[in-house]
Amino acid sequence: MKAVAIDRYGSVEELHYRELEKPTIQPDQLLVRVRASSVNPVDWKIRQGHLQLLSGFNFPKIVGSDISGVVVEVGRDVTKFQPGDEVYTFLNPLNGGACAEYCAVPESAAAIKPQNITHAEAAAVPISGLTALQALRDLGEIQAGKKVLINGASGGVGTFAVQIAKAMNAEVTGVCSATNRDFVNNLGADFVLDYAEVDFAKQAQKYDIILDAVSTKTFAECENVLQVEGVYISTLPSLDNLPPMFLSLFVPGKKAKIIVANANTKDLGMLRELIESDKVEPIVDRTYSLQEVAAAHAYSETGRAVGKIVIVIE
Repeated sequence: MKAVAIDRYGSVEELHYRELEKPTIQPDQLLVRVRASSVNPVDWKIRQGHLQLLSGFNFPKIVGSDISGVVVEVGRDVTKFQPGDEVYTFLNPLNGGACAEYCAVPESAAAIKPQNITHAEAAAVPISGLTALQALRDLGEIQAGKKVLINGASGGVGTFAVQIAKAMNAEVTGVCSATNRDFVNNLGADFVLDYAEVDFAKQAQKYDIILDAVSTKTFAECENVLQVEGVYISTLPSLDNLPPMFLSLFVPGKKAKIIVANANTKDLGMLRELIESDKVEPIVDRTYSLQEVAAAHAYSETGRAVGKIVIVIE
């Protein structure tokens, strides 16, 4: 099968379009013909070697995590899916495997893809959509009327977070560049702040949930604009946030948490319902072919993508 893999950690020059063996599935897995994937910041951070103590040195390593595709084979213990089903999910980013014509997917991680969108749009959903959903619902305990701030509202996680928070009837403030102000407003945000003009952490307004989808603020910087029982959620661990995250486990009041998305059938099903009911729309900035994964990574590294960068696999 065709795939894009690395033989060592490094720059985009290490990404090679090549022929590799089709994966062999385990009894509880599906073999999926991948129709589309997407690029997440974690993908190129792993490629650069920032997480090599976790991702290991098992090369060649196929890059990518998000997938949308068609089941072509099921393991003998699989009961919920059959060949021909259109599914979507994400693979463990540390192992990768998505930027390929075929991949093996655990049955417990897969879900039927939304029927009203394409594979390219569906591939934009799993990691970013689940990160936003699980951060707001599970860590933030979002409720109707709560005041939610999304830092990085025009990015991959941010675009989903704005829409999901509005679907849950929260009051949403989005933080982005002036260029994307109207776009974030059209996603449903009640208020939009230009980060170049306004430092939300120094405003009088207080929030029940702050989701820092771009990890440019620490808990210490955000603490004064959190409500008494407010929650700060980051998408990336940092040394500055680890002490307050640890303390939050034992001390009542404001909390600092980190979100690590979990791929599971139930939550992907919830995202499917939100998408099929037109409450959430995946935003695709650009699409690239499998041969163009290096260019897609390079664009993602600029930090200027609006929504998601998708890889279409013919």
